[in-house]
Amino acid sequence: MTTDHTVSGATTTSPAPSAAETAAPAPVRLTLILGSDRDGRFGPTIAAWLLDQFEARPDIEVELLDVADAQLPAASSGPSAEVAARLDRATAKLAGADAFLVLTPEYNHSYPAGLKGLIDRHFGEWRAKPVGFVSYGGISGGLRAVEHLRQVFAELHAVTVRDTVSFHWAHGQFDEQGTLREPAEAEAATKTMLDQVVWWALALREAKAVRPYGG
Repeated sequence: MTTDHTVSGATTTSPAPSAAETAAPAPVRLTLILGSDRDGRFGPTIAAWLLDQFEARPDIEVELLDVADAQLPAASSGPSAEVAARLDRATAKLAGADAFLVLTPEYNHSYPAGLKGLIDRHFGEWRAKPVGFVSYGGISGGLRAVEHLRQVFAELHAVTVRDTVSFHWAHGQFDEQGTLREPAEAEAATKTMLDQVVWWALALREAKAVRPYGG
């Protein structure tokens, strides 16, 4: 099949897009990072809710990375064999991702030390990839933690998307079974944020396939 175009009175014929050009892109590989490792943390409740949201997103393949499982010490200390093995598993999840979604609480106006340890032990794994944020906390909903993380990821050559999802007074928003009491607003915000993450992930993946990132 061909497509005709008229230019200055003349008709030219150009080939129609191939099947490969019109096919849907491969799903975005997204790593969801559960950023809190504190005892009694609320993060797993929100992470479970988030994972349910991905069931309606065939354009995304999600994998969970829990900093509590990684149990990484401060980046300045040399890892033991056991820590090195956990680090290798975490690194593989980060390296294989096209994009990241960071779920973080707010601790003392910033983000958790365990999340900082995971971030600081990696560099190339973050480069030229998008990062979205879901935060939770008290009156601020964890947004101060997100603003600190934006500065960190900028230094790592990652691209943070503008829209976020935040849960203010998060414990009261979920019932005892972990069900969000009024989900409509959070679901809409999550869709907007994930749409932005997917756009950037596809754009950067295609760009890097043509020209490696050299920043």
